[in-house]
Amino acid sequence: MEREILKTINNSQRVLIITHVNPDGDTLGSASALKSYIGNKADILIQIKDNFNFPKTYSFLPHLNQAKNLSDVKDEYDLIVALDVASIDRIIDKARALFDKAQNTISIDHHKTNKNYAKLNLVKGGTSSCGEVLYDFFVKNDIEITSEMAMGLYSAILTDTGCFKYESTTSYTFEIAKQLSKLVNTSEIADLCYTNKAKNLILFQSELVTNAKFCLNDKIAYTLITKDIIEKYSAKDEYTEGICETLRSIYGVEVAFVLKETDNGAKVSIRTKELDATKITDKFNGGGHKRAAGCTIKTNINQAAEKLIETAKELL
Repeated sequence: MEREILKTINNSQRVLIITHVNPDGDTLGSASALKSYIGNKADILIQIKDNFNFPKTYSFLPHLNQAKNLSDVKDEYDLIVALDVASIDRIIDKARALFDKAQNTISIDHHKTNKNYAKLNLVKGGTSSCGEVLYDFFVKNDIEITSEMAMGLYSAILTDTGCFKYESTTSYTFEIAKQLSKLVNTSEIADLCYTNKAKNLILFQSELVTNAKFCLNDKIAYTLITKDIIEKYSAKDEYTEGICETLRSIYGVEVAFVLKETDNGAKVSIRTKELDATKITDKFNGGGHKRAAGCTIKTNINQAAEKLIETAKELL
C-alpha cells in the first residue's frame, strides 16, 4: 500500500492535504511534514468553519501560515490526502464536496474506528499517532526525512502521545523519537507546544475544572462548556484541549467527559483509565481510541450529559 500511495502522490498534478476539524498537533504536524515532502504542488487545507483561526500554538510549524481554509480553497486538485481524519464525517462543507469529486483520495490515519473511506487507505489503528504512521510511510519508501519534515513529525507524535505517556506509545515510538531528535531540537518543540499559552486559556480551563461535577462515587467526572463561558473568555476551539485529561487524572476517576455546547447539540470528548472509551461513543455514532474518544449528541448539553452518565454507569 505504501508504494501505491507514493506512486499516486508522485503522479498527481495538484494535491490538497486536509486536516480534521478542530485541528490538533497531530493533524497539523502531519500536514506540515507531508507538505514539506511533496513541495509546491501541494496545499494544506485547515478545516476551520468560520475563519483562519487554527491553534496559534502550532504556528511555528512550516507551511501552516500559508495554508488555505474553507473560504478560499478552489476545485483544482486531482488528489486529496486526509491526515488523522478518523471518518468521512470529519471532512465538512466545501471540503467534502472536493473530496467526493477528486480523481484520487488517500486517508493516512491511526484511528481504529477508521472505515477506509478513501480510495487508498493507510490506516494503522492503535498506532500512537498519524505522525508515526506517516514516518513509517517515509521510511518504507526510502524517503529521506529532512529537518523540516522532522519538525512536523515530532510535533505530531509528541502531542498525540501526551508527551509519550499514553499507552499507545511503544518502543518503536521511542525509536522514531530518537531518530527525529537527531534532526530537530526536541526541547524547543516541547516548549513551543506546551509553554506558550494565552492568559484567557488558563482562566477558562480553571473555571471549567472548578465547576466539574462528579458522580458514581467520583468514578465519573464531567464539565460543561456552555456558550456563555465561551463568550466570557473569548475561547477558541483549542482552549478545550487538556481539560478532559485533567479530570481523568484525578484519583478515583475512571471516566471523564467534557461537553461543549454547539448549535448542533453537544460535542463530547471522553477520556478513560481502564474502560474502552469507544464503547461509550459507539452508542452515539462517534469513535476514537480506547482511552480517548469523541462524539456529537444532538440534544441540549444537559440532556447529553445525562445520556453519557447513564451509558458510563452501565459499562462501569
